[in-house]
Amino acid sequence: MEEKRIIKNNFHIVLVEPEIPPNTGNIARTCAATGTKLHLVKPLGFDIDDRAVKRAGLDYWPYVDLTVHDSFGDFLKLHRDAPLWFVSTQGKHLYTEAEYEDGAMFVFGRETKGLGREFIEAHKDRTIRIPMLPEKNLRSLNLSNSAAIVIYEALRHRGFAGM
Repeated sequence: MEEKRIIKNNFHIVLVEPEIPPNTGNIARTCAATGTKLHLVKPLGFDIDDRAVKRAGLDYWPYVDLTVHDSFGDFLKLHRDAPLWFVSTQGKHLYTEAEYEDGAMFVFGRETKGLGREFIEAHKDRTIRIPMLPEKNLRSLNLSNSAAIVIYEALRHRGFAGM
């Protein structure tokens, strides 16, 4: 029987205090399918063994390269030299315009609050956004959809190497 080899890219998806288990499960599935490392930053709005998380990721969880961090501060200290891109509806750059460095980490905030306006303002040059219609009732896209859009754009910039 042929051994399966998993190709890894050098991108990372970071979920800061995720709240909705199926979103995290769907993002884990995208990470497994693309070879993207997944970081979860506590506190989590669910137990990582939650059935909804597992169900959304189905049988992909063994293929997810996962790290859990105790806090956003701990994550930022550990990765202070990494190329961080903060994804926000208030982002300065369109996600299609940025040049994604090797090892880029795409940081997403909580589903209900994002990363916070003050944080985004302090890091404005490293923020990206997915364009949307300017309707006041449309706050944002679903987190798992946003993560998939951004990671596939970054992979497209690299010619989908290894895929």
